[in-house]
Amino acid sequence: MPNPHAIRPHALRIERAELRIVRLPLLTPFTIATGTMTEKLFPLLILHADGVEGVAEGVMDPLPDYLEETLPAALSLLREVLLPGLVGRALTAPQDIAAGMEGWRGHRMTRAMVEMAAWDLWARSLNVPLKALLGGTRDAVEVGVSLGIGDIPGTVERVGAHLAQGYRRIKLKIMPGHDLAVLDAVRAAFPDAHLTVDANASYRLADAAHLARLDRYGLDYIEQPLAFDDMVDHAALQARMATPICLDESLRSAADTRRALVMGAARVVNIKVGRVGGHLEARRIHDLCAAFDVPVWCGGMLESGIGRAHNLHLSSLPGFTRPGDTSSSSRYFARDIVAERLEAADGIMPVPPGPGTGVTLDRAFLDSVTASREVFGA
Repeated sequence: MPNPHAIRPHALRIERAELRIVRLPLLTPFTIATGTMTEKLFPLLILHADGVEGVAEGVMDPLPDYLEETLPAALSLLREVLLPGLVGRALTAPQDIAAGMEGWRGHRMTRAMVEMAAWDLWARSLNVPLKALLGGTRDAVEVGVSLGIGDIPGTVERVGAHLAQGYRRIKLKIMPGHDLAVLDAVRAAFPDAHLTVDANASYRLADAAHLARLDRYGLDYIEQPLAFDDMVDHAALQARMATPICLDESLRSAADTRRALVMGAARVVNIKVGRVGGHLEARRIHDLCAAFDVPVWCGGMLESGIGRAHNLHLSSLPGFTRPGDTSSSSRYFARDIVAERLEAADGIMPVPPGPGTGVTLDRAFLDSVTASREVFGA
C-alpha cells in the first residue's frame, strides 16, 4: 500500500461536513428472515476539504433488526460528537480518522461511514483510485446475486434469469419452513449452479439435524445460520456439517474473526465494510483470513452507488476470491444517486475508475430523494 505521508506532505483541513438522510425506493420488496424492505433509508456523509469531496453512506437500519445499531442512534452520535469534532481538523492520513474514534464503543457502522468518507477524500486529493490506497490489484471483480424470500416457482424463475445474465453465484435467503423445498426445486432445475444460502440468524443449534440435511445440495456455504452474536454454537454446528459455514453478523472485527477461525466456527468469511467499522478494519480481516487460508467475499447491504463503489474497490484486494453481493445497481433502484452506471456483465463488475471511489453524485436526483440536510462548519 502506498504511504499517504510520502505521497502528500501536506495535511487536508476538513472545512465542513454535509449530512443527508436519503430515501430510495426499491424496485421490488426484498424479504429475508427478519422482515421485508420496500425502500433504502440511509445517511449520506460528504466531507469537504481543499476543494475536494469525500463521500460515504451508512448501512445501519432504522430499527435494530440486523445488528444493535440504529439510524436514530447514529445520527445522535454524528451530530453531537463525531462531525463537530471533525470539522476544522487537519487530516494527515485516513488512518487518523479511525484512530480518533477508537474510544467510542460499538457504533461501527457510524464510525465506518466517517472513516470511508475520509478514505475517499484522501484518494481524490491524491488523484488516485481508492483501491490503490487499500492495496487492491484488480480492475474488475466477480459478483453474485442475493435473492429474497419468495414463492418457489418464482424463485426458480429468478434463479434462471440471473444465471442467464452470467452471475457467478446465486444466494438464496432461507428461514425455518422455507429451506429444503425451495432448494429441492432450485437444485433440480440448476444442478451445476454455484448456490449458497443465508439464514440471517434464524435457526438455533437445536435445528442442527435439520440443517445437516443441507449437505445434500452441494452448497458453496451456508451463511449465518445461528444467532447474530454467536460463535460457540456455530463451531458445534460446523463439526456436524460438511457444508462450510460463513459468518456475517457475528464478526465485528479482526479480533472476532480470529476467534471464530481458531474455534472452527467458520470456513468462509463475509466482510461488510460497514459492519466492521471501515476500510482499515476490513483490510485487517482480509489479511488475517489470508494467513488462515480462508476465503473472503464482500457482502452487501442494499447500498446505493456510493456504498456499492466503496465495496467494489475493497473487493479488488487479492484475498476476495469468492463472488460478492455487489451486483448491478439497476436490480434494486430505478435510478441511483450517482451519475455512473454500476452494472455487471457476465458476472463481472468493473471497479469504477478515476480518483477515489470513481463515482460522482447526481446532485439533482439526490436533492429529490433527500429527506433532510444538515451542514457542519462554514
